[in-house]
Amino acid sequence: MVYRDLLTSTKSDPFKKLTMGFKRDKGRSSGKITTRHNGGGSKRLYRKIDFKYDKKDIPAKIESVEYDPNRSAFVALVSYADGEKRYILAPQGVTLGNKFIVSDKAELKTGNRLPLKKILSGTHVHNIEIQPGSGAKLIRSAGNFAELLSHEGGYAHLKMPSREIRKIPSGCWATIGEASNIEHNLEVIGKAGRSRWLGKRPTVRGTAMNPVDHPYGGGEGRQPRGTKRPKTKWGKTTGGVRTRKPKKYSNKMIIKRRVKKKRK
Repeated sequence: MVYRDLLTSTKSDPFKKLTMGFKRDKGRSSGKITTRHNGGGSKRLYRKIDFKYDKKDIPAKIESVEYDPNRSAFVALVSYADGEKRYILAPQGVTLGNKFIVSDKAELKTGNRLPLKKILSGTHVHNIEIQPGSGAKLIRSAGNFAELLSHEGGYAHLKMPSREIRKIPSGCWATIGEASNIEHNLEVIGKAGRSRWLGKRPTVRGTAMNPVDHPYGGGEGRQPRGTKRPKTKWGKTTGGVRTRKPKKYSNKMIIKRRVKKKRK
């Protein structure tokens, strides 16, 4: 069963007790645009997602798999054996009625959550903690996963979706499998109006502007870029320039930097 069919068979309305209203970022401060291309969009309810997974050793059952407008992956409404209900990120492949558990004694099955030290090398994981007990921070978007390469010196070595290899403390917890909605990257927006529903305002090319508005602006007819290297509207160099702080606290956790994609 594919997720598109699955969604039509579950309830369309979210579980009301786990939702809340929130003020969306419109890209403005005191009425002035501070972030370009943001604004508008359809009204959304926020689903309270359990990223802490603090109900350990209590089995849970998938009650429904639902679309969440605030994230790319699907969410699942789960019911724990003690009667409590929560939203979690749905792993790829789970269906209605599937069971999972958060436990350091759980089996290596899609949806189960364990400490990294209890997971075998070569396993795909998502919803990964950075520090033990901090809650899931890494690999939460649609179709993503990290591959557990090895264990060494109290750390697990993980290969991220960017092909960066980094160390994570072995006491951190992770969910077995991949995040759901792996076909998200194949989605076709189709028209400008749908982008507006998503809260995205129009983007104007720099070369179509006047010289006063952009480094690429001006000229008769179509002109080449005319600058030595690509720049933003404010003249800041972009396009392949490393922006990571050289003294960032997590630099020591990176074993191999991500591979920069070659331009065609």
